Amino acid sequence: MWGNKKPDAPQAGQPEVKKLQTNQSPKPAPAAWEDKPAMSTDAMRPLGATADRATARLGASLHVKGEISGNEDLLIDGSVEGLIQLDERKLTVGPSAKVTADIIAREVVVYGNVKGNLRAKDKIEIKKDGSVNGDLTTSRIMIEDGAYFKGSIEIDKSPEKESSANAFARTSSASSGAAATKTI
Repeated sequence: MWGNKKPDAPQAGQPEVKKLQTNQSPKPAPAAWEDKPAMSTDAMRPLGATADRATARLGASLHVKGEISGNEDLLIDGSVEGLIQLDERKLTVGPSAKVTADIIAREVVVYGNVKGNLRAKDKIEIKKDGSVNGDLTTSRIMIEDGAYFKGSIEIDKSPEKESSANAFARTSSASSGAAATKTI
């Protein structure tokens, strides 16, 4: 009796359990694969509207001498000597980075060390442990407590100057028109 019950119960129970596990395993696997396509859409983002946020990275073991230019955000953790030009993009100098270069970008954030002149159309941020030795030209500036900075700062309000110049030109032309109307 015992011999018949043991083989019957495990044989009936094991295949059913295996079938359930087999049936359950494929179901979680597709769920895991469903999560991976979400990740692949992240990988596909540079092709879409979020391409503006694609960030390139120079790792801590990389040393670059020369000119870096591009059309994507850049994070530097290594060392760079030369010129960095990312006109409409953001440059982040990581905490382990050592940059000896002139920098031109839309936005510059410094966590590491920079020796050179920085020009940013939007803003420059020097974080708590950041260090900058050079001249800054930007519309907005933020230097946190504890940051090191040696150089000069020029606040560039060229977009406002352009709009003021346009407004002045309009006022001048309107005045000229008004004066012309008065004299005629």
